[in-house]
Amino acid sequence: MPIKIGFWLLLALLAFAGNSIFARLALAPGAMDPYTFTLIRLFAASLVLGLLLSAKPRAWANLRSSIAPTATLALFVYALGFSLAYVSLSTGAGALILFGLVQLTMLAIKWYRGHRSSVFELAGVALAILGLIYLMLPSAEIPSSMTAAVLMALAGMAWGVYSVLGAGATQPLQQTAVNFIATIPLQGLILLWLFYNGSQWDSSSVVWAVLSGAVTSALGYAIWYRVLPHLALSSAAVAQLSVPLLAAFGGALFSAEPLTLRFAIAAGLILGGIYLVIRFQQLPAQQR
Repeated sequence: MPIKIGFWLLLALLAFAGNSIFARLALAPGAMDPYTFTLIRLFAASLVLGLLLSAKPRAWANLRSSIAPTATLALFVYALGFSLAYVSLSTGAGALILFGLVQLTMLAIKWYRGHRSSVFELAGVALAILGLIYLMLPSAEIPSSMTAAVLMALAGMAWGVYSVLGAGATQPLQQTAVNFIATIPLQGLILLWLFYNGSQWDSSSVVWAVLSGAVTSALGYAIWYRVLPHLALSSAAVAQLSVPLLAAFGGALFSAEPLTLRFAIAAGLILGGIYLVIRFQQLPAQQR
């Protein structure tokens, strides 16, 4: 993998990990309800991306024709489903369901398109998934709410679809901006729900929700769409298994959470699996 692409990939994955941390802080018990979090996150991302888009000449000229309804719907389903499920699932169970469904969705689409994986690629995917399970198992309680589990599964499938669509991105910033801005009518539905049912939030949770939208979602997703055309689908899928690892490392770095032997073993499994997938996709077919 070229160093430049690897750098952008790492930035995108760090943004995803940041999103996980911001969501954990904003959706803490008694802080903010998931509907308000989703609304602030999507609106903040739409606003920032709209401002960035305005800096480009004639960026709004073909806005309507640039709207991709499938990508917009997938983005909205992911954002809302993730928030609603997050408050009812343990961290481990949520991560296993979310990233498991992302893998299955992206690999299923790859298979449907007629692309086959080598034995080494499949072994890499299995190794990385094993590492994720090992990392998350201590906090992976059986979901008490089947509704929450289904919502997280839908969020995983929606993100898988959104990522696959990004593989064809030619203007990542514009396409990401259009995808977020096009969710504004759907954001209106959330606002209407909050008008009738009320909202819960405090000042610190608003800050985390804004950062989640304006920074790690707006910029992170644009970077993700920039790097996706340079990755095979299985590489893009399995690379995301490092997100819980990066989030755990961030917790250790900024919150003095301990780095355990379990973390080190899981890191070796996940990173080793990612290496196998990326390494053997770069070889010509006859060398696999």
